[in-house]
Amino acid sequence: MTGKTVSIRDLDVAGKYVLVRVDFNVPVRDNKISDDSRIRAALPTINHLRNSGAKTIICSHFGRPKGQVVKEMRLGIVRDRLEQLLEIPVLDAGGPDGNDPYDRTRKMSNGDVALLENLRFTTGEEANDDGFAVDLAKLAEIFVNDAFGVAHRAHASTAGVANHIPSAAGFLMEKELEMLGEVVTNAESPSIAIIGGAKVSDKIQVLHHLASKVDTILIGGGMVAAFCAARGWSSGAVALDEAEISAASEILALDTTEIVVPTDVTCGSEFAESTPAEVFGSDNVPANKLILDIGPSSAEQYASIISSAKTIVWNGPMGVFEWDSFSNGSRTVAEAVGQNPSCISVVGGGSTAEVVSTYGVADAITHVSTGGGASLEFLEGKTLPGVAALDTYK
Repeated sequence: MTGKTVSIRDLDVAGKYVLVRVDFNVPVRDNKISDDSRIRAALPTINHLRNSGAKTIICSHFGRPKGQVVKEMRLGIVRDRLEQLLEIPVLDAGGPDGNDPYDRTRKMSNGDVALLENLRFTTGEEANDDGFAVDLAKLAEIFVNDAFGVAHRAHASTAGVANHIPSAAGFLMEKELEMLGEVVTNAESPSIAIIGGAKVSDKIQVLHHLASKVDTILIGGGMVAAFCAARGWSSGAVALDEAEISAASEILALDTTEIVVPTDVTCGSEFAESTPAEVFGSDNVPANKLILDIGPSSAEQYASIISSAKTIVWNGPMGVFEWDSFSNGSRTVAEAVGQNPSCISVVGGGSTAEVVSTYGVADAITHVSTGGGASLEFLEGKTLPGVAALDTYK
């Protein structure tokens, strides 16, 4: 079917078992969750189901156990935090496969919430095994996918289960699709894309796709070296293959949008936090220097362009922002995006989300995507399996 994805808000879930795929793959340090934002992001969907009288069974992956039961990757710590946030007990549904989850969840009452064990404890999850998808589907009458972060994976819990029971998008999934779709299909001018990253080859499909969608693309990150080489300048100490240079040349030759490459860059003699920072013109980078950030003049130029934009999509830092000496580009861009009150701004990718959080502007961003690889593939124009599997209106 083609059309708009069915939303959770369109469903009558009262008294029904609802299986919800979420992304609770949270960071854990010293046996404590260091960032619970992914759990919090799923609360609107979970609370809607609770308040609507559903029997909600939540499922997620956690880490990369590769089909084995790994003690450190059990979801007990996640269930404890979910109980705190919901302020109700969350049933341990066991599993993730076999009869145990079914038996444990049959005694649930309307408004109850249960959590399955780590989906990736079974090989059937990542293999999109239909038998495992059937096991999941037997648990519920409706499937809701609220895990945009893994929507680019064709797994049993993201795609396979939707072949067996009616399916819909949760509120987080719906918001991700709406916001990312807004900036790539209905961008108000002046519209810009800010694209960083280590290699042009990693982002070439994004660059191609956005070139026909936005007015201007600002280039940053490690791939600046390839754009320097494509212009016949030195790429410094970065070893580039012909494919990288060719990809950059291909982007520079596009006539559908303005490609802005930094006019100056901040370099170091080695890839180390302690290396002294030096600024050079982009056309005059010494052969023994590594480009580790866009330069201060370019950062100000980018900020000026950003200040007048109506639509902004940003994927990839401007440099090695984790090191103070090479953080100016990312910080200046982040602050410029945060200080533009009239734009729609969407940030995608884990590193970029970390940038806006680090510099205190996350709350000023219209939407910070929860999906790294998923947001990147969406920006490439690809169809995400976890979205394509959901029911749609004709």
